[in-house]
Amino acid sequence: MNPKVAAIVVAGGRGLRAGSSMPKQYRIVAGEPVIRPSLQRFVTHAAIDAVQPVIHPDDEALFRSATVGLDLLPPVHGGTTRQGSVRAGMEALAARAPDIVLIHDAARPFLSDDLVTRAVAAGLASGAAVPAIAVADTVKRIDAGGRVIETVDRTGLRMVQTPQAFRYAKLLEAHRRAATAGRDDFTDDAALAEWAGQRVTVFEGEIANVKLTTNEDFARAEALRATALSDVRTGNGFDVHAFVDGDYVMLGGVRIPHSRGVTGHSDADVALHALVDAILGALADGDIGLHFPPSDPQWKGASSDRFLAFACERVRARGGMIAHLDVTIVCEAPRVSPHRDAMRARIAAIAGIAVDRVAVKATTSEKLGFTGRGEGIFANATATVRLPWSAA
Repeated sequence: MNPKVAAIVVAGGRGLRAGSSMPKQYRIVAGEPVIRPSLQRFVTHAAIDAVQPVIHPDDEALFRSATVGLDLLPPVHGGTTRQGSVRAGMEALAARAPDIVLIHDAARPFLSDDLVTRAVAAGLASGAAVPAIAVADTVKRIDAGGRVIETVDRTGLRMVQTPQAFRYAKLLEAHRRAATAGRDDFTDDAALAEWAGQRVTVFEGEIANVKLTTNEDFARAEALRATALSDVRTGNGFDVHAFVDGDYVMLGGVRIPHSRGVTGHSDADVALHALVDAILGALADGDIGLHFPPSDPQWKGASSDRFLAFACERVRARGGMIAHLDVTIVCEAPRVSPHRDAMRARIAAIAGIAVDRVAVKATTSEKLGFTGRGEGIFANATATVRLPWSAA
């Protein structure tokens, strides 16, 4: 039987050193919130059975917006310290009782599949293991006045990262013992495990697995991410639906009152359908009808946000990001402009990107054609995505 493995992603801090009014785990880097890549990495990894987020109680709305489409356990609220937050996540997993638990900081968004695989293997082998990298720079010990006391031998020094891997039952016991003893000052779970008498080993970390702390970290991360995603692609999408009897239309994920309804695939949201085809086109990955056949009854009346979330996940599954989404809606009525900002916000939430990467425009056909006669509505869309470069 395969071991049960869970991951806890700790995102309960405020991140004040990052110099923003928004907690750093929800700041946007290369088009998506910092917290999302870590969660997605665990969700999509074959060895991980469950992902438990731990968040600040004030961040519920930010978390929901950042994690649309991800199959996560319901988030739990963290404590006043990192240690308290991890314990909250550990207690939330008690009913599942995994064999191994990985603890990861949400502010480290660049971990790889290979790192997660090594973490699971190391946790199974030793019961307590942390990723670490060698210290490359010369290390000096100084006094209170800033004078060098000695040059430290760096041979045995390592810089520790996350995800850290542990036998779940032993780490939970250690957290409970520390709480009883009034100890809440451990800066990572390895230190807690050491205090509890566990032997902690190290495995190979990754230089790219940096923790974002300061504004300079965020600037470097943005530049590195853009450099890595050098395969820039553009796709186009088009959709049209006819008006029928009804009292509303769905446009851009927003329900708009109208004297007519529309007929077509799922909820007949032409804006979202066009965006889905544009994203799939950029990926050369078929179209909406291929993935969600209109002949399949399960999609009758379905909410189109599911299709857009699916297309966006196809981008991320290839290690890419959505750089921009642009949709133009053509109709004589209903009026789109009063709902433009709501559409942009909804599309951004579904796609997991910043709202300034979404454009919604509207026009009429000057009374010409089927839209001019009020017979239907159509939309054109363009999607720009960035993928890792491949020579294949």
